[in-house]
Amino acid sequence: MSDNNDFRRRTLVKGIAAASLLPLLGSNLIACSDSRDLVPEPAGVAAQFNHGVASGDPLADRVILWTRVTPDEEGFVDVEWEVASDEDFTDIVRSGAGVTDAAVDFTVKVDVDGLAPGTSYFYRFRVIDRVSPVALTRTAPAGAAASAVFAVVSCSNYPTGFFNVYREVALQEVDAVLHLGDYIYEYAPDGYASSNAEALDRVVTPATEIVTLSDYRARYAQYRTDPDLQAAHAAHPFIVVWDDHEIANDTWREGAENHDPDSEGEFSERLASAIQAWYEWLPVRPPANEQEIIYRLLPYGDLLDLVMLDTRVIGRDQQFVYPDFVTGGVIDVAATRAAVSDSRRTLLGETQLTWLKDKLTSSNARWQVLGQQVLMGRYDLPSPVLQALEPSIAGDDPLAEGVAAVLAAVAAKNKPPAERTPEEQALLDSAIPYNLDAWDGYGFERDEVLEFVAQLDKRMIVLAGDTHNSWASQLRTTSGQVAGVEFATSSVTSPGLELVLGADAAAFFAPLMTTLVDDLVYADFNNRGYLTVRFEPETVTAEWRYVSAIDSRDYVLNEEAFHQRIVNHSDLVLS
Repeated sequence: MSDNNDFRRRTLVKGIAAASLLPLLGSNLIACSDSRDLVPEPAGVAAQFNHGVASGDPLADRVILWTRVTPDEEGFVDVEWEVASDEDFTDIVRSGAGVTDAAVDFTVKVDVDGLAPGTSYFYRFRVIDRVSPVALTRTAPAGAAASAVFAVVSCSNYPTGFFNVYREVALQEVDAVLHLGDYIYEYAPDGYASSNAEALDRVVTPATEIVTLSDYRARYAQYRTDPDLQAAHAAHPFIVVWDDHEIANDTWREGAENHDPDSEGEFSERLASAIQAWYEWLPVRPPANEQEIIYRLLPYGDLLDLVMLDTRVIGRDQQFVYPDFVTGGVIDVAATRAAVSDSRRTLLGETQLTWLKDKLTSSNARWQVLGQQVLMGRYDLPSPVLQALEPSIAGDDPLAEGVAAVLAAVAAKNKPPAERTPEEQALLDSAIPYNLDAWDGYGFERDEVLEFVAQLDKRMIVLAGDTHNSWASQLRTTSGQVAGVEFATSSVTSPGLELVLGADAAAFFAPLMTTLVDDLVYADFNNRGYLTVRFEPETVTAEWRYVSAIDSRDYVLNEEAFHQRIVNHSDLVLS
């Protein structure tokens, strides 16, 4: 099965009709067995393990194991797997075998059960006499848990630079890696952030924008040959959600900014292909039903409930862009505010929102953690700042205009309200959302979630990616009640605001943003890196770590850029 009519008959008619995909998304899952009677008559097709191994979606008694084999010839490949308590495999605790073939791009998944909670295990695969690399995974704890540590990553564009961030993550002691999307990018070799790709020998394949199932499979295959990405997967279980670039830029449920139906076909077919490849190539447990195609809950004992969401595809209405609100060459502030606060707009969709509320209500863990794609915090900026940065209406020197607007707004913000001039107050009163592609563009639903959490008196920590920049924000209801904290990670390679502003201006703007945005505590617009979040019963500690370079495999951790923020369970106030 590939890009043929058989597959097309199963594609989506409008958005995601998940039931039509369910038979495909678990088709590379082989049986879990502890039998030592593996395959009585092997098919004899040998294979290489060119794409490494991986594990994911850990629960207290089970974990997904993954590999992809590259066969020496076409046909069915019999694959054995083993899980052991020791690296030498003298104590094998689970084992089994199954078959893979071209229908699932020779990928293999095993949902290994019968494991002990909070325990590290070694695993490997075998095809005839060829053995995969040995890798390490870990189950989630059960009952009382003293701590849990996650590395949080996002946005790894292969042609932009080396995956040094993944190499660093591989070296860390964490319970799991949360990948919050943009695991791959869909662009052609001359696309986004690819100017240095040829010099780095990181030109993407295939040599076109990826649209078909075979295209997406080929792009994943290239990414998964990267040694640093393989190392991170081999060191830790991953918990993954998609964002837009696993499909196409600025995806929503019925389309994407980077999709042209006239030249690229029905978006529903592209979406189905992207989702199938995503499930084939990543260590994600197949969905149990047509509702929970990506969103899911993973408990970590009594310490936290990790709630993974889809804020990108399943329920999302089409995002606004600022040219939608330009009148007479300026942004219409009132129209912008009215549009983004429309009660009919949804980011999650009714089904997922109901599911989220149910999981939050029933959670008895110390912390409720949302792992999702886009910023939830309120990032309102004076409209002249955003206008200067919007290409369709920016002036001749947008950076100078933006700097002037920011400095004027900061000066006004630093004055007591009684001392501000009418012009200064008007500037501050013109604030509108910075990022219409994030929760800011779906304000009514964001406020509904925050109000719900505040009324439940839960301890919510939100984790985000997407922007390629680092953020830490207090989450409050419209009345100012504390509802949670948000930590957002930088990117693995994708450029942040330094690409738009320049490195000096980006460094200049970041601390000023914490003045202009009331709930923003920390921002970094220049560095590539990752986030670690340590959960303990009384505190959550977030630490941003950055690499010094992505254009060379020689790098160091940029210790001068390290930043740490702490949240206390008693008050949820970010310090």
